[in-house]
Amino acid sequence: MISIEIFQAFVAPAIFISAASLLVLSINTRLMGIVTRLRTFHKEKHLAIAEGKKKEALVLQSQIESIQYRALKIKNAFFCILLGITGTMVTCLIIGLALYIPQALIIGVLVFVVSILLMLVGLIFYISEVSISLSSEKEEEILYALIDVISEQKDCDTSNDLP
Repeated sequence: MISIEIFQAFVAPAIFISAASLLVLSINTRLMGIVTRLRTFHKEKHLAIAEGKKKEALVLQSQIESIQYRALKIKNAFFCILLGITGTMVTCLIIGLALYIPQALIIGVLVFVVSILLMLVGLIFYISEVSISLSSEKEEEILYALIDVISEQKDCDTSNDLP
């Protein structure tokens, strides 16, 4: 392989790094949104427990578990794509080494293929989380409806206790 072909092979993984970086940015934004929602639900649960609203706290706990499941999927996507990016960077180095050790090119190709497969797995996790995100919103709608019903029941109970 001549030097120009090796240089072209060296540049190709760098293009994947740029594309994957945009994907990582998207995943990071999604993860931060999920973490913010988790903190909000934990605070609401804490306040519900402090006010003696055990049923409301149980409903909030189920929502927390649902969002934690989504966060796990996003974490897995993030991790796989970061490993893929690391692999493509290592591929660039190995292909550069192939200028001096031609056998390194085979290792570089193998590392690149594994890196792309890792990115694909990360995308599958990401698609999986995105596909359940709307169902999570519907769960929240049900959650708040249940909290409203529980609050109305408590209001009725306290108004019946008044003389």
